[in-house]
Amino acid sequence: MSGRLELWLFALQRISAMILAPLVLVHLATMIYAVQGGLTASEILARTQGSTIWALVYGLFIVSVAVHGAIGLRTVVREMTPWRGTGASAVAALFCVAVLVLGFRAVGAIT
Repeated sequence: MSGRLELWLFALQRISAMILAPLVLVHLATMIYAVQGGLTASEILARTQGSTIWALVYGLFIVSVAVHGAIGLRTVVREMTPWRGTGASAVAALFCVAVLVLGFRAVGAIT
């Protein structure tokens, strides 16, 4: 069973990385555009309020970050500490939930 779980986690981390790569580029391009355009925070929020597109883009970004980061954190915890199995998985799951909650609060604030 553990071998199957590791295989699924490996695949999920690679898939989340494939989703993250273009989303990071979109995020960086958007931030550069906003900064170079001299937009203030209130002007940025005025442009993003009520935008379903931005809510979907950043919602997918948050889910991908949470999955990718949690799997990576689980691996690091398993390699750097004596925790194995449920201990490392519990830390990763809590991290994933925290990123999802905080991330969706941020997405809700900008859309």
